[in-house]
Amino acid sequence: MIQALRLAVGLGGILFILIGLAFLVHPAAMGALFFIEAQGSQGLATIRADLTAFFVVGGLFAALGAWRQDAQALNVPLLLLAIALFGRTVSLVFDGRGPDAIQPMVVEAVFIGLIVAAQRVFARR
Repeated sequence: MIQALRLAVGLGGILFILIGLAFLVHPAAMGALFFIEAQGSQGLATIRADLTAFFVVGGLFAALGAWRQDAQALNVPLLLLAIALFGRTVSLVFDGRGPDAIQPMVVEAVFIGLIVAAQRVFARR
């Protein structure tokens, strides 16, 4: 169980890091995949800065937590994802449900569940 959680959270962390680096290198293309359109050079800079930071920091702490079996390190991606999921929920309430609204929420909820499970297992060791 420990190894499976370490692997799942670690791979999720690596995926987040790769997504973050893709935002750094290809902000317009990645923005489009996430339904974000940059307005000029400052819009591209915002995508590069904010989304790279979100994904790389979350991914680094997920990978670090998995590698070290450190429940505390997993608080960072847990909080990032919980706030993102909360923001999406608020958007559903105020903006309505678009055709692509649920899939990212499911991904965030699943990864939150994996992180919480890993925290519980890691804290026991």
